[in-house]
Amino acid sequence: MTTVAGADSAASLTAALGSGGKAEAGSADRFLKLLVTQLQNQDPLNPMDNAELTSQMAQINTVTGIENLNNSVQAMHASFLQMQALQGAGLVGRDVTVDGNRLKLVDGRLEGGFSLAGPADAVQVEILNPAGQVVDTLQLGAQDSGRHGFDWDASKLADPSGHSFRVSARLGSAEVAATPLMLDRVTSVALDGSNGLMLTLEQNGRVPYGDIHALN
Repeated sequence: MTTVAGADSAASLTAALGSGGKAEAGSADRFLKLLVTQLQNQDPLNPMDNAELTSQMAQINTVTGIENLNNSVQAMHASFLQMQALQGAGLVGRDVTVDGNRLKLVDGRLEGGFSLAGPADAVQVEILNPAGQVVDTLQLGAQDSGRHGFDWDASKLADPSGHSFRVSARLGSAEVAATPLMLDRVTSVALDGSNGLMLTLEQNGRVPYGDIHALN
């Protein structure tokens, strides 16, 4: 008698859960088939008590809740990627700031930048020709931590392409970490399943959107 009553209860629960979504119903069906089998094969002299049955029923609710949460997170992630793609499309043809030490010609001047890990009382930038030789040195003096830009007159150069720079910074006798930054132009954007939004740049190729320091 106990076995039949337990099976009827499980069947009623199956019918109630059957009104949910397909994913939920699939999980509930698998769980309840196991529960019904357990009820049908239990010891009639030592049947499953109500507390144990209620506990197992609660487990399916927990599993269903986790599946719903996963589905919601996946939907939010897909929407986020679509929003990134729309925003990224507006970057095509624009300059962005990324890691790198190549100089970009803008209105007759070569432009570059750097980021300081801390304040410095002496910042020096060396301009290098395509052969790596120093052609000029800029003394920028004291600078705060963070991003900074500079430019150099290239009007006297027959060919300003291929120039780069080297930056160093000190605070007293201590060296301050300086990261060279450069301008690069976005030529295209694409969504990558594992990396999200990827930008294709004229000089640096494909870089993740998260590597962009600033939009120019």
